[in-house]
Amino acid sequence: MGNEHVYDHTDIESLKGLEPVRLRPGMYIGSTDARGLHHLVYEVVDNSIDEIMAGFATKVEVEINTDGSVTVIDDGRGIPTGFKEEEGKSALEICLTSLHAGGKFDANSYKISGGLHGVGVSAVTALSIKLIATVYREGKIWTQSYKQGIPINEVEVIGESDRTGTTIQFWPDGEIFKETLEFDYNTLRTRLQNQAFLNKNATVSIVDHRTGKSDVFCYEGGVSEFVRYLNRTRTPIHEPIHMEGSRDDIMIDISMQYRDDYSSDHDLIASFVNTIHTPDGGTHLTGFRTALTKTINDYAKANNLMKEGSFEGTDVREGLTAVISIKMKDPQFEGQTKGKLGSSIAQSAVTAFMNEKLAEYFLENPAVATLIVRKCAIAMEARVAARKARDVTRRKSVLETTTLPGKLADCSEKDPTKCELYIVEGDSAGGSAKQGRDRHFQAILPLRGKILNVEKSNVHKLLDSEEIKNLAIAIGGGLGPDFNVDEIRYHKIVIMTDADVDGAHIGTLLLTLFYRQMRPLIDHGYVYIAMPPLYRVYRGKREIYAYDEEEMLAALEEIGKGANVSRYKGLGEMNPQQLWDTTMNPESRIMKKISIADGIAADNLFSVLMGSNVELRREFIIEHAEEVENLDA
Repeated sequence: MGNEHVYDHTDIESLKGLEPVRLRPGMYIGSTDARGLHHLVYEVVDNSIDEIMAGFATKVEVEINTDGSVTVIDDGRGIPTGFKEEEGKSALEICLTSLHAGGKFDANSYKISGGLHGVGVSAVTALSIKLIATVYREGKIWTQSYKQGIPINEVEVIGESDRTGTTIQFWPDGEIFKETLEFDYNTLRTRLQNQAFLNKNATVSIVDHRTGKSDVFCYEGGVSEFVRYLNRTRTPIHEPIHMEGSRDDIMIDISMQYRDDYSSDHDLIASFVNTIHTPDGGTHLTGFRTALTKTINDYAKANNLMKEGSFEGTDVREGLTAVISIKMKDPQFEGQTKGKLGSSIAQSAVTAFMNEKLAEYFLENPAVATLIVRKCAIAMEARVAARKARDVTRRKSVLETTTLPGKLADCSEKDPTKCELYIVEGDSAGGSAKQGRDRHFQAILPLRGKILNVEKSNVHKLLDSEEIKNLAIAIGGGLGPDFNVDEIRYHKIVIMTDADVDGAHIGTLLLTLFYRQMRPLIDHGYVYIAMPPLYRVYRGKREIYAYDEEEMLAALEEIGKGANVSRYKGLGEMNPQQLWDTTMNPESRIMKKISIADGIAADNLFSVLMGSNVELRREFIIEHAEEVENLDA
């Protein structure tokens, strides 16, 4: 058969210590790209948050250092340092170098914990070129250092102190994180701010010693303040509804608020278990949704606010912002990165709790309840009308037409997995792209100016936009709730715009369209941003393309005296061959894949950039003024 190897006992390996983590890091932290890099920080911070939830800590500090390391400091009890005879090592070393070790496997040390799988901080130790643990407890300062999961020295006392707590400083291993070792301040800031919302009165801070940026978060209002923050770019129709209590030994903390923004009718529901964000939801979110639909339907029928029929889930969630935070013993997650809760008890507990508490709120606040029911009724009417009209006016005449847009230069390949669609700014760049492309698998769709801002528009208005209609027909799959990713015609959809402010604006408008109306495209990893060079450095027949100023200066030095520099203001300045060589050739091009690391942060960013709150957008632009100036340079 070509492979004569005999599979026997010699092929069976037993990995020791932290070897499995280094061999298969994705199993423990999700990935080894930027997302996985930041997950290291989350694992350490989660341990500190566990101390806060247990009532033994009040603050967590995170420092991004100039040497590429991150330091996490808390004022908790400090990791135990005593020597365990049966293990032949200290408790500190066991916690930091052994999988499934720690104080979270019984109900004594931690009744509730986010880091319950026991591999968190040990995975950080394994994936760091260096990690230093410093523990303050029992009047002493203890420390131990590690390299790639192996202790460099024994635990030693280096001083005395009255404080208690743990400080972890780690340097990620470049052998593991080959894509990037650069921590992003805003990514960490968002995560830490969420933790402050979920642990009211706790102080969570971050400082970036590279730039001097810093933030301190402390919220007395907890999840209700979280909801207000998420809705700061929108127009709420009532004060946040707050429901807090326990059911079946599960602590439940929920806040919800409806918005009067039918032009942006998506819901924003953020769920957490033991302060761990569950972006894929799970049983607690299912329980919330079930109870929400039932309670609103029951109230509407009991008070004769509904003529006929019943509200569906999409009706009661339209324009809803909610935060669901539960804290429970031994939560069962699906996957080590804890993206989805699987504990069945959470669903029944949240459903029963919500049914009772929301019904009580409606009885005590009939004006707000009526307002909510009326909003749901409008959503239902729109849904029913859209369903009736779909075959006649929407699907057949607009999105199911067999005629592709006239400006689309399609490819000959029919297999979507092999096809690429380049969305190009302007006819000039479109012309170069059409001539330079590989017609077999690359399609080109030029845009005429800036498309409609979908953040401020409903689906019906979108279909009146010729550019968006052309995009929807070319891509396939539809728009909005009906979007079907299985019907798309390309598995690479590439935004290719000029490297200036207008190009960035067009790119943001397109990303907003994809995020709000074609979200599965991003979730499946089908959306990319082309990275054309900014400079061409040449002398005679020799030329080097540079993608930033640093590369341009290096190219000047390499070519030497007499080198010339051309700055590309737009893609239309490139001839077809140059555009192919630098931006479209799969063998040499650079593209950025769009992914969503944090759905809450992504939703918030689109609302700030493309929503109706001018003041928040102005503040964002001022904060990022340097980046804007670089685009416009």
